[in-house]
Amino acid sequence: MTMGENAAVKNQQLPHHQVFSIDMQQQQGSKWFDDDGRPKRTGTVWTASAHIITAVIGSGVLSLAWAIAQLGWIAGPAVMILFSLVTYYTSTLLSACYRSGDPVNGKRNYTYMDAVRSCLGGAKVKVCGYFQYLNLFGVAIGYTIASSISMMAIKRSNCFHSSGGKNPCHMNANPYMIGFGIAEIIFSQIPDFDQLWWLSIVAAVMSFTYSTIGLGLGIAKVAESASIKGSLTGISIGPVSETQKIWRSFQALGDIAFAYSYSVILIEIQDTIKSPPAESKTMKKATLISVIVTTLFYMFCGCFGYAAFGDMSPGNLLTGFGFYNPYWLLDIANAAIVIHLVGAYQVYCQPLFAFIEKEAAQRFPDSEFITKEISVPVPGFRALKLNLFRLVWRTIFVILTTLISMLLPFFNDIVGLLGALGFWPLTVYFPVEMYISQKKIPKWSTRWLCLQILSAACLIITIAAAAGSIAGIVVDLKSVKPFQSVY
Repeated sequence: MTMGENAAVKNQQLPHHQVFSIDMQQQQGSKWFDDDGRPKRTGTVWTASAHIITAVIGSGVLSLAWAIAQLGWIAGPAVMILFSLVTYYTSTLLSACYRSGDPVNGKRNYTYMDAVRSCLGGAKVKVCGYFQYLNLFGVAIGYTIASSISMMAIKRSNCFHSSGGKNPCHMNANPYMIGFGIAEIIFSQIPDFDQLWWLSIVAAVMSFTYSTIGLGLGIAKVAESASIKGSLTGISIGPVSETQKIWRSFQALGDIAFAYSYSVILIEIQDTIKSPPAESKTMKKATLISVIVTTLFYMFCGCFGYAAFGDMSPGNLLTGFGFYNPYWLLDIANAAIVIHLVGAYQVYCQPLFAFIEKEAAQRFPDSEFITKEISVPVPGFRALKLNLFRLVWRTIFVILTTLISMLLPFFNDIVGLLGALGFWPLTVYFPVEMYISQKKIPKWSTRWLCLQILSAACLIITIAAAAGSIAGIVVDLKSVKPFQSVY
């Protein structure tokens, strides 16, 4: 969905001889090239596991303590394990669709969309695209909100520290969202920003930094109070009404689903794996390792956060530790979030940018506004290639996501809604349908029925999570005036 898809989009725009300048027939079995004429893939079970873990562990981890607080000590960890099992199982189904037909010598599918096109075709390809791009649009909004919260947390912690805790340090989120938006407008004009090799390394270091700090502070707070807060059934009726309890429990499902969402980049990761053995076998092992590691990490973060705060668990774990001590450690964690999300915003939006720009170029091939590249000299660097359509369209996109973020600045609700929108269609439905088509599983057979029951159950969970998140947004809008969010 990110780097692999963007590269695939660019390849589709080039003439065939420019993409593969060497005859593919001559390269089959070559020492330097794979069976599709591309350079030999070198990925292993460990590199694939690292890619998955890096992709999964992100800002979603910050809402897990709140999610467990809504569900309680019994249902919270149980739901997390359930999502991990479903994610693992559907990922193994999806990995079987990397090659069409024969699992060893079949045609490769380089992206999630390629797999859907190859296995299902027709209108389902467009439906998959709509869900993917809607999800990417939502992620851009979620990242804008999360980054503004972290920037404000740094400002407030320093304010608290300088005033000795006497100043409440209330502030408006809008300037921080606008600042983030301006940065993204600039970065969006850098060609192939998501292809920068060091970006993934920075993202991995930053995500592990703030996640580990959050976990460490949770453990320290539990140790300091020498008590474990929370209850078996989650947040009690009183602070919230019975109706709110139900909606919040549904929303918690969406938050947990968001934390596990990586199916849309699984095919791209699998495309880095060498063979033999068959890529699907390696990917199944990598998926098992990464899901176990991720689930353990999530359990620690969510459970220690809930144990530390109980019913008062915050929507963003790092905002719950106060702003006074240890303020410098919280500043590091929040700065890591901002750095991570500045780059992640671009990585997630590049496929959407590429899709719109490719469509525009195909529909209006003679328009200089859309196709002409202007070379802008940059002292000390190579000239920047600027395209007027890209400049205008990407700027409008960033402004739109920023405005929506200012209108709906609710991190938890947006994360829950994103998790709900992406979970059933992209993590369950399409992998199940592709696998049925790929393996030619007979309709109404026992296996076919079991897969359809799984899909239907996950659809119900998705509808519940989406309803809970929308209800949360409606409730929050009653207390927060649009464009006037003060923390």
